[in-house]
Amino acid sequence: MTSTRTTGDARGPEVRRQSAVRALYAGNARAVLGRELAATRSTTWTVILSGFFEPVFYLLAMGKGLGAFIGDVTLPSGQVVSYAAFIAPGLLAVSAMNGAVYDSTWNVFFKMNMGGRLFQSMLTTSIGPLDVALGEIAFALLRGGAYAAAFLVIMQVLGLVLSPWALLAVPAVLLIAFGFASIGMAITSYMTTIQQMDVINTVLLPMFLFSATFYPITVYPEPVQWVVKAFPLWHAVELIRGLTTGALSGAMLGHLTYFVVMIAVGITFTAKRLRALFLD
Repeated sequence: MTSTRTTGDARGPEVRRQSAVRALYAGNARAVLGRELAATRSTTWTVILSGFFEPVFYLLAMGKGLGAFIGDVTLPSGQVVSYAAFIAPGLLAVSAMNGAVYDSTWNVFFKMNMGGRLFQSMLTTSIGPLDVALGEIAFALLRGGAYAAAFLVIMQVLGLVLSPWALLAVPAVLLIAFGFASIGMAITSYMTTIQQMDVINTVLLPMFLFSATFYPITVYPEPVQWVVKAFPLWHAVELIRGLTTGALSGAMLGHLTYFVVMIAVGITFTAKRLRALFLD
């Protein structure tokens, strides 16, 4: 009898740890992703396509239109490229950001706070907070990746892909979309009103305009450059621009690391926040 109690006591902490892990992650993230894909079939396709066409219109208007007056741009590597080839990689990064952020913010907000409080219903089943986070982020990743892949095809058709390294832009874009989606969902988990969601657009617009998307970062004074370099979109633009133009450098490892950290931080905060909201 004593031996049995001792064994049970020794195994108790391990059993509790396993139960805690299962409460957080049940291995059902694919169920969440499947639900999102099924729901997409009834979505208005004009809403989905709008996130793709916006950067395309910018490329045609500014790259091909305004670019005729600006001329060529010299990259930090000394390589000279057309203005269209300069802004196209930045708009590719923007395309990935738009798709990922939209699904990980507004869609997540409505599922958390409106529409029957979908997340609460999910978490009453064999789905954990980390399953929800990974499933939602995976769907946002698919959308951001689809936008970017289509935009890359347009770049190729317009002759704006200058290096075979551009093939690596596809997995790079997926990493970028993953970073934005994970952070976007983490931030949204703290939003309780629609008015608070306006903060997201307030942050995205300056990033879009000032992250060296349309002109080199060297046009800013050095203190401003350091502020811009803190933006995730700047890292995304520099990474994609290096791949599509062939201007590779060791700094690209820093850009990759930036997004790996974003992903880790975003997923951790999202899972903990969902658990605190709906399970604790």
